[in-house]
Amino acid sequence: MSSSYSYSSSSFSSSTSTSNGQTTGQAYREESSSNLDGTTVRTTTQNLGEKPVSETRQYDAQGRQLVGDTATRGQGKIEDISEEEADKIYRERMEDEYAKREGGA
Repeated sequence: MSSSYSYSSSSFSSSTSTSNGQTTGQAYREESSSNLDGTTVRTTTQNLGEKPVSETRQYDAQGRQLVGDTATRGQGKIEDISEEEADKIYRERMEDEYAKREGGA
């Protein structure tokens, strides 16, 4: 007998404020979808007047985050990494993403 499971949700929030004639604001959106294989979470943040920044995280069926290039193909491996290594990976991915958006990579 085959069973299936699927769930998705999304949320959006934004805020603005004005102080001394200066307006600031931020928007935040999160979308998640789950099935028997795991969960994908996409977040996008945008400060007023700036480009949006998006991030996608994938988790296996046990809730462990998938990391590395294989996570984007849906066949991720699970690794325990230090906070410094996680920061380094994040910075590298952000640099790659900015380069793609600017047509460099």
